Amino acid sequence: MFPVTNLSTQTAGAASARLPAVRVHTLARLAGVLGFAMATALSAQVAIPLPHTPVPVTLQTLAVLLAGVTLGPRLGALSLALYLLLGSAGYHFFAGGHWGFQTVLGATGGYLIGFLLAQPLLGLLTRRSWPLLGLYCGRAPHRAVDLVVALLAANAVILGGGVTWLYFWSGAGLAATLSMGLWPFLPGEAAKTAAAFVLGRAALRYVRPWMDAD
Repeated sequence: MFPVTNLSTQTAGAASARLPAVRVHTLARLAGVLGFAMATALSAQVAIPLPHTPVPVTLQTLAVLLAGVTLGPRLGALSLALYLLLGSAGYHFFAGGHWGFQTVLGATGGYLIGFLLAQPLLGLLTRRSWPLLGLYCGRAPHRAVDLVVALLAANAVILGGGVTWLYFWSGAGLAATLSMGLWPFLPGEAAKTAAAFVLGRAALRYVRPWMDAD
């Protein structure tokens, strides 16, 4: 005779023991998505207008970079999509308290789209199990240069999207567009990237394992 009753009891006990861990991970991921959506909205309110450009200096890039590193590709994209959805729906979540879908279609729309693309890209580049980028990923722990490359790639997407959109939106020449949408922001982007690197190293070690589903 096989101890069917004991086996069933052990299986049920193991399953019930896993339930609290599943709930904790689910709550952690939900908190991460909501938290970084709100962090992106708050960082957008730190907006410093500059002369001769419709694009302000904000702290959004820092929040976006940290979200990508901390949440990973799927949850990071979800948090940014939630931010854009709430801002488009009427919440004053965009830079300087702006809101509405007209903001997404305005001068800074390219940067918002760049955020949406850069966040999952950064999550992929910092994902240990991503096989196609073994040159930069898949090591345990992550090397510093891996994170630097990932952050620079994400910044290139953000700034590239912003400048490209601004070029067509403004109708100005390339030199004028670069003066409005790129050159004034490079020092600030360097500082925010450095901050994201320092904080991101800790996030990859202590928080990211809770966010990755596999």
